[in-house]
This record gives sequence, C-alpha cells and structure tokens, in this order.
Amino acid sequence: MSCASEYAPQLRARGFRMTSQRMAILHVLRHSGKHLSPGEVYRQARKDLLRLTEPTVYRTLEFLAENGLVHPSNSGSGHLTYQIAGEDHHHVLCRVCGSEVEIEHALLENLYHKLESTSGYLRIDSHVTFFGVCPTCQNS
Repeated sequence: MSCASEYAPQLRARGFRMTSQRMAILHVLRHSGKHLSPGEVYRQARKDLLRLTEPTVYRTLEFLAENGLVHPSNSGSGHLTYQIAGEDHHHVLCRVCGSEVEIEHALLENLYHKLESTSGYLRIDSHVTFFGVCPTCQNS
C-alpha cells in the first residue's frame, strides 16, 4: 500500500488534502522505522521534493501530529523527534549514554485508565519518555 492511498483518506475525512509536502514527509517517516528529528526529515524528504523548505517541514510535522498521523516525542535533549503513528509505545532513555528502549503501551494502560477516571479526561493520548540509567552504564 502506498503512502498516498493509506494517508490521503484520513486527511480527506478531516477536510484536508494530501499535498506533495505532506506526502514526502509521511513517506520518509513511514519508511524510516524510527524517530527522526525535523532536520533529518527535511534532509531525506528534500531528496524527492527539491523545493521543500525546513520551515515547511516543521509546520507540516506539527499539522500531521495534530491530526494523529505522526507522534512527536521528546528525544531527551529537549528536542522533538517524530515517528509515523502506529502502535502506541513509549521509551526509556539512558541519562548517561543516551541509549533507548521502546516499551509497549500495554505496560502503562492501567495508568492511562486511572488518569482518565480520576481526571475526567477521555482518550488521553501521549507518548511518554522515561529517563534512567541503563544496565551497561550502571556497571561502568
């Protein structure tokens, strides 16, 4: 399935169209399989869309995140990275070496339910990054 056929209907259902910029950015994120900084997205997407500008990438990533097509997360350096929306997951980052491990959303599902029941908010959606010291750095 191509990116256009997968994501264009989702945008149309929200009243938006699939632009070449959105398509290029979604394509990069979908095929990277990892979190990318806006700069990395820009450099990769620009290979296919020469007139793409870095400010457009930032605005488009924000738009795609607001519409649930990509997920932003804190990379630990205070900068956001982005990944294509899919299975919810979270991260644990090492404060010492920066290594990271993905953790399944299921581990936090009870916490999300408790947040909803105590706060009154529904459909709480977040990408959580925890910080700690990895086993390798603990032994150093």
